Amino acid sequence: MDKDGSKIIFSGIQPSGTITLGNYIGAVRNWPLTAKMGRGIFSVADLHALTVRNKPSELRARTLSTFAILLASGVDPENSIVFVQSHVPAHAELAWVLNCYTMFGELGRMTQFKDKSKQHSENVNAGLFTYPALMAADILLYDTDLVPVGVDQKQHVELARDIALRFNGVYGDVFTIPEGYIPSFGAKICSLTRPDKKMSKSDPNPKSYISIVEDADTIIKKFKSAVTDSDGRIAFSPEKAGISNLLTIYSTMTGCTVEEAVSEFEGSGYGDFKLAVGKAVAEGLRPLREKYEDLMNNKDYLVSVMEQGAARAAKIADRTLARVYKKIGLFKG
Repeated sequence: MDKDGSKIIFSGIQPSGTITLGNYIGAVRNWPLTAKMGRGIFSVADLHALTVRNKPSELRARTLSTFAILLASGVDPENSIVFVQSHVPAHAELAWVLNCYTMFGELGRMTQFKDKSKQHSENVNAGLFTYPALMAADILLYDTDLVPVGVDQKQHVELARDIALRFNGVYGDVFTIPEGYIPSFGAKICSLTRPDKKMSKSDPNPKSYISIVEDADTIIKKFKSAVTDSDGRIAFSPEKAGISNLLTIYSTMTGCTVEEAVSEFEGSGYGDFKLAVGKAVAEGLRPLREKYEDLMNNKDYLVSVMEQGAARAAKIADRTLARVYKKIGLFKG
């Protein structure tokens, strides 16, 4: 909790590729909203991206692009702290300490480790296994109260809580115990080609996901080809995964309820419905896309905001790290 009693909100996103519509609805668009609940601290988690092989030039470009997307999505660097993770060394330092308070079995049960090990079977490295400890460090460095995440990250927030409770049980009240903040609706957006799977930026089929900075024509074209079913009814149910996914997307992008959306398109064909969803998404993302393009044409401004954000984040993180080092007995002279 902040000095004035307001809640501290922390979240981060990897610069590991395209930020999808699923990332946006499930997490990123909630960041400006949750920041109004207290003090927002948001990070481009570039150290996490190292668990897979990257071309250095591409990682640098994606880091800048992701940072610009955060600002374009409404995160205000005047009222929130926005920074790049590797620019604050305390993240990596605390991660090593927390590795020593994280159980091997806990890491082995992480769903994302299992999934990514299958996806990158040729590179199942130690960082992929232990990166939840780095994520815990990201959260715990800032006395975080709330962590806005998509449903797929809930398990990592729970582990961060377990690590904090274990550490506090030994050394006293060192860490604030964080809570995950998951939106009640739209927390999981599914693939347009495989609606039983989460929309993923790592999907090899570009038709399966929407990049939030794609042009309107491309977005609409992808929705036109979205997989549905042969039933012909627009209804929300587990048996109609494709249509239910599109209804979720339409309602979150327009602000209507699913029930209102179903009523609106009663009697419509799937073609008309998919076109309407595509147009709603394209128009809903248009302000973000335009702001993003402006920011990417002003690299000096982006770098300046990065530097200021890192300095502000480091002041908080370094105090937490010093407190931890003192508690565990590291000698400082």
